[in-house]
Amino acid sequence: MTAQTPERTLDAIAQGDSPVFEELVQMHLDTLERSGLDERTYHLVRLAALIAMSSAPVSYLMNLSVAQEAGVTAADAQGVCTAIAPIVGSARVVSAAGSVLRALS
Repeated sequence: MTAQTPERTLDAIAQGDSPVFEELVQMHLDTLERSGLDERTYHLVRLAALIAMSSAPVSYLMNLSVAQEAGVTAADAQGVCTAIAPIVGSARVVSAAGSVLRALS
């Protein structure tokens, strides 16, 4: 078995490739239960964190696909953007808007 180069591993992460994606999913197991938040609130908080960190588009896809299953809507995402804009800045919110929209489509 040949180990992947760091470049290939990073590219796989950025592209959401399955084996790497599965490893990332393992990092998130049980965080909902441990947070003590209801599922919808949990996903909205995670969205706020993604925006605050100027996350990569694939991060929105990974998180918001699960959030939609929990009932998070585009209107909810807009509410999060409005609520955090004064804190994280309008540039981050505007930058995130396209990724959020694509992830929820």
